[in-house]
Formats: sequence, C-alpha cells, structure tokens
Amino acid sequence: MEGLSILIPTYNYCCVQLVRDLQEQASATALDFEIIVADDGSTDDSIRLRNMAIQEIPNCHYIIRQRNCGRSAIRNFLARQAIYPWLLFIDSDMMICRPDFIKTYWVNKENVVDGGIVVNGSNEHLLRYLYERASEQEHTVEKRRKSPYHDFHTANFMIPRELMLRFPFDERYSHYGYEDVAFGITLKNNSIDILHIDNPMSFEVFESNEDFILKTEEGLRTLYAFRHELKGYSRLLQAVNSLHRPVVWLISLWHQLFGTWERCQLMGNHPRLILFNIYKLGYYLTYVKKQSSSTSL
Repeated sequence: MEGLSILIPTYNYCCVQLVRDLQEQASATALDFEIIVADDGSTDDSIRLRNMAIQEIPNCHYIIRQRNCGRSAIRNFLARQAIYPWLLFIDSDMMICRPDFIKTYWVNKENVVDGGIVVNGSNEHLLRYLYERASEQEHTVEKRRKSPYHDFHTANFMIPRELMLRFPFDERYSHYGYEDVAFGITLKNNSIDILHIDNPMSFEVFESNEDFILKTEEGLRTLYAFRHELKGYSRLLQAVNSLHRPVVWLISLWHQLFGTWERCQLMGNHPRLILFNIYKLGYYLTYVKKQSSSTSL
C-alpha cells in the first residue's frame, strides 16, 4: 500500500494553517495520505483549543498528550500511529514555501530524504532570527551533501516507516537539543544513506530572546550529558577540546564575572551573535566545572 503520513509534533504552538496548507497540497496529488498532529503536553490551553480545528480538516487528526515526553519520544509515538509506509516529519513552526513541496518529496523517495529549511521574514531584535540567518549559508543543499550526517535536521525530512521503527529516535534525549544529531549518527552507524534535496520549509516565526536563551542553555546541558557520543558532531565541543587549560580558566572566570551581564544583553532588544557565542562557550565551561565539582564530592 503506497501512501504518505505527514507527522507534526507540536508544543504550545498553533499549526492549523500549516495543516491546511499541507492538506491542500496533498489533496491535489493522487496520493493516499493522512496528517497527524501530536500535542506533546502543551501547557497553553488556548493553543490546544485552537488546534482542535485540525480535527475538522479532511484526513487530519489531532492527538493531545497530557504529559510532555520530549522531542525524541513524540516522534517515535507519531511513527507508531502512522498507517502509511512513508513518513514526512515537519516541525509545527515551519511554513510551506513551494507549491510542489509534497510532489518533490514523492519523486525523490529514498531511505531518508532531508529537504532543508530557508529563513524568511526579518527581525533584527530577535536573537533566534539572527542566529538562523547567519547559519543559513551553512545549510544549503550543496553544504549538506558534503557532510550528510552532520547536517541532518528533523524539521523537514521523509523516511520509510519500517526504517523509522527499526531505528527510532534515542529517547534518552528527553530535553532540548541534539536528538537530530544523535539520529544522524545512528543512520551513519547503520550505513543508511541520507539524500539531501532542495525542498525546504520556511522558518518565519522566532521565539523571544528569553525563550531562546533558555533553550540554548538546556541544549548545552544536553550536549554535556552526551558529549562522548556527540564527539566530532559539535563545533562547540571541538572548540572546547582545542583550548589549553589557562584559556579555559580565563573563559570560565570571565563568565563568572560577566555572564549575568551577557545574558541580560542577549535578552534585550539589541542582541549580538558574537556575544552569544562567547556566552555559550562560557556557560558550557562553567557547567562542566560545576558537574566535575559535584561528582568529586
């Protein structure tokens, strides 16, 4: 049975318009399809109520999970719920930017297909926008093809259901960050090819600076927890491992003295990427020091 299950994990985000756009495109093809949105324990009742409209869209389903299970587990859950042999995972804050988006995926069926993202909109006051815009040139289809496993992202990819069930996301990654990197490593270790194509979703909605800093800090703690497994897949880890002990000490001291000030600046209306990079390095090194001290007690 041929067919496509479009799977969208969401958390505190209204994705009704995304579902409508996907449903319209899928309906224009000859494909059998379904769209399943799984709410991963959202805390905003008003958003969950608005997302209930998904239930009224043909071939679409909205599942509410009462407890947040994490970015890996919710994707594994969606794969188990799907009825069709091909799965298309899309993050709920993405937007369609091409009229042949679904068709392009369908004619490029391989083991795993990554369509990529593009950054649209403009808001120089939002750190997430500045970060994604600066990173965009590193995620072109040409760059992704040069390092297919390093540049795999879960925001927009297709995979056979049987393959996903055989190699699920690692549910130890229950907090924010790096579950996509871990999945790419799993694919590489099992010699499963990733086909990178130019079929992006559009990234146009960016969280507040405070929320992005909190997510970044959580991601850095995740990076530390899995630092041995992620070795070679993180630029920050590579930078840390290249530093000499006196430099590590100086950066840690700087963060202790000025980290709070840096954080306030980054949460303000005029964030700077260079300060963001300094803050991340200092936060990580300080966290490493704290963890080392606690284990030695």
